[in-house]
Amino acid sequence: MNLQNLTQDKTYATTLTTLAAITLLIPLCNLIFPEDSALHFSAYSVSLIGKYLTFALLGLSLDMVWGYAGILVLGQGAFFALGGYAMGMYLMRQIGTRGVYGNAELPDFMVFLNWTELPWYWYGFGNFGFAMLMVLLAPGILAFVFGWLAFRSRVTGVYLSIITQALTYALLLAFFRNEMGFGGNNGLTDFKDILGFNIQSEGVRSALLFCTGLSLIGALLLCRWIVNSKLGRVVTAIRDQESRVRFLGYRVELFKLWVFVFAAMLAGLAGALYVPQVGIINPSEFSPLNSLEIVIWVAVGGRGSLYGAIIGAVLVNYAKTVLTGLMPDAWLFCLGGAFILVTLLMPDGIVGLLRRRGKPKPLVASPAGEPA
Repeated sequence: MNLQNLTQDKTYATTLTTLAAITLLIPLCNLIFPEDSALHFSAYSVSLIGKYLTFALLGLSLDMVWGYAGILVLGQGAFFALGGYAMGMYLMRQIGTRGVYGNAELPDFMVFLNWTELPWYWYGFGNFGFAMLMVLLAPGILAFVFGWLAFRSRVTGVYLSIITQALTYALLLAFFRNEMGFGGNNGLTDFKDILGFNIQSEGVRSALLFCTGLSLIGALLLCRWIVNSKLGRVVTAIRDQESRVRFLGYRVELFKLWVFVFAAMLAGLAGALYVPQVGIINPSEFSPLNSLEIVIWVAVGGRGSLYGAIIGAVLVNYAKTVLTGLMPDAWLFCLGGAFILVTLLMPDGIVGLLRRRGKPKPLVASPAGEPA
């Protein structure tokens, strides 16, 4: 193993260790230490960090499909939102008679809109297991259908990127409609319980952060195993020399489809973990701007490394939290400036800087007659 690979593995190990520490220590500090202790993490901080980790999982999903398969998806937010809506439907079904209108069968927004019965596609969402299945299946099926049609027709490059953006914009418009039965402009909110526990309690918030951290660590390990497997090497080869891989007899479209669907399901899982921690899901999550931000996270962190996407997602969203509080009108300019800066000066992102630091310095020849 050369020094560069050793440095990559060290950074990878450091990322895993940091994630494990966050997953274990922050919930414990929230639950064990009193509020006046310097070691106490407030419920707000726990939810905020949990949200960052869901974004890290979302960035990881894009890195799989963009960094390793070379497919720039500008609609990854659509799969994230679909997973979030599946979780939101489960949480809405848990409200029961505690809603504003006290209807045990229909969510409040349906009563308000004079719906008389529950739509068929809401059936089953009272069961947690079914909802979790749909968290993966809904984005997975959409990605399968979309990817099958696109890759089979050999739609690639900027054309595919634009079509994915059109997909998420179409979903944005559809979910804004009250007739769709997903709460229209307001979306799904006012959640009460999850698995019978108060979703606002500190114990549940800590548990959600723990589950999010555990999911992120598991996804990172799974993604690393995939990219180091034969499947991952073929996908990387398709990114670099698609025509040559096709000439060798590989069904390129099937490999692309596989990684596209896998990334969509990871994004759906991230969305399902995001919703109970922020307390709402609405059509704005389908906004193309959100999907563009995900691309910037991965670009800042460094694509094609897995942990770079995690680093980029956390850093950019932390900066967003700080700057939107101090200078809300300047945030988009800062985001655009960061993307231009990374594109021009740091094409490999933060990970590229770390790798360059790990490289041995070239030997400098000593002048003749002087000791080296």
